[in-house]
Amino acid sequence: MIVLLYLFILLWEETQGWGFKNGIFHNSIWLEQAAGVYHREARSGKYKLTYAEAKAVCEFEGGHLATYKQLEAARKIGFHVCAAGWMAKGRVGYPIVKPGPNCGFGKTGIIDYGIRLNRSERWDAYCHNPHAKECGGVFTDPKRIFKSPGFPNEYDDNQVCYWHIRLKYGQRIHLSFLDFDLEDDPGCLADYVEIYDSYDDVHGFVGRYCGDELPEDIISTGNVMTLKFLSDASVTAGGFQIKYVAVDPVPKSSQGKNTSTTSTGSKNFLAGRFSHL
Repeated sequence: MIVLLYLFILLWEETQGWGFKNGIFHNSIWLEQAAGVYHREARSGKYKLTYAEAKAVCEFEGGHLATYKQLEAARKIGFHVCAAGWMAKGRVGYPIVKPGPNCGFGKTGIIDYGIRLNRSERWDAYCHNPHAKECGGVFTDPKRIFKSPGFPNEYDDNQVCYWHIRLKYGQRIHLSFLDFDLEDDPGCLADYVEIYDSYDDVHGFVGRYCGDELPEDIISTGNVMTLKFLSDASVTAGGFQIKYVAVDPVPKSSQGKNTSTTSTGSKNFLAGRFSHL
């Protein structure tokens, strides 16, 4: 009896901050309280920043390196990035919402590498700036329009933004491009949008898009999707507007038909393939 009472107290403490909103299970720490936490890479790519360089990246944008508590607050409302980065006081780690074999060692929470004695190690950065331009986010609404930073003005150089879409279990995501204008590059190596049929940018690669041709619509295979926008250190363009709407579960009579589409007709498109979650 004492053991059962102890377990009940533990479970109550663990779950009292959780609840349902619009049919989706959430933590009670909402996005407003964790606003301004975002991930940054070096302009030369992933895992290129020393501690001093990571601090400089955040401070250049008017912010600072995020604390462990700020990163955890963001993670609790859905911030998820499979990339280790510097935090305040020389700490390194990354936030995991959905565990995977190649992302978080199958665990959730802040994957914590601890305070690093060697500040010349090279990682990404996690910044905090609640007044920065909107760059990325976590969406659970049944429909939404989101934009590149500063749209309809041109986006800035050296942007790395992640958007995670998470709908009700069983629903799918219908993604439509309303406006699209990125640096024109046949290999899509400069500025691009990448789409993943997954909750991270490791699994379910759909494709990479650039140029000014409007990509075709995409329908996810599950209830989650990740978009990543990257701009390099030179040449900007008009940016983009993207709309998504929730698609109700497919009737059993229609199961087996793959309605997912990709933009194979675009000249500036790097194709991937869908992967079931």
